[in-house]
Amino acid sequence: MNTHIKKNKYYANSRPEMLQFIPIHAKKILEVGCAQGNFSAQLIKNGVETWGIEPDKKSFTIAQEKLYKVFHGSIDDQISQLPNHYFDVIIMNDVLEHLLEPWDDIQRLKEKLKDDGVLVSSIPNVRYAKNLFKMLFKKDWKYTEDRILDRTHFRFFTKKSIRRLFEDNGYTVQKIKGVNMTKSFAFFPFAVIFNLLFLCSQLDIFYMQFATVAKKNK
Repeated sequence: MNTHIKKNKYYANSRPEMLQFIPIHAKKILEVGCAQGNFSAQLIKNGVETWGIEPDKKSFTIAQEKLYKVFHGSIDDQISQLPNHYFDVIIMNDVLEHLLEPWDDIQRLKEKLKDDGVLVSSIPNVRYAKNLFKMLFKKDWKYTEDRILDRTHFRFFTKKSIRRLFEDNGYTVQKIKGVNMTKSFAFFPFAVIFNLLFLCSQLDIFYMQFATVAKKNK
């Protein structure tokens, strides 16, 4: 698959596995990095506003046709346009790893959440079995066009550091759960054997990403 096709597929992704983490009562929803709006479009129902921020111009244009309101640009560009204490949920699916200072961004986004609001995120797991195998046995850290070592990623996280990211910046983690479990025949046996050696204490390596629901501290 060439780079252009991969990019289009990335922006069109609807991430249905993340729907379970969105509170059913949410009426005002902001998705940072909404791409073509396919994820947030699944949340639209009577009385629900779905907002988005998207830096990619083509994806922004497509998202405008699906969501209530979409801003073109980065968080830094558009955060001043967002109302304070307004959103029930802010969604960041595979966004935080692309930011230079993700801790600063989630702190600034807190004031955009209602008092009981939550930030829902999906963040790649750098300890994913395929990645870990390459580091341990091939002694390699090779950047790619997508996945864990996407060349556009500035930050890398484990399950433990994801929790610390939120707890050190004014949030309480309500839920953290692995998503997109490895289905690779090549790496699943490695993950199983690795866990047997460490008495099943390394279950995090089965998951490509961790989904987190973090509640804003008052």
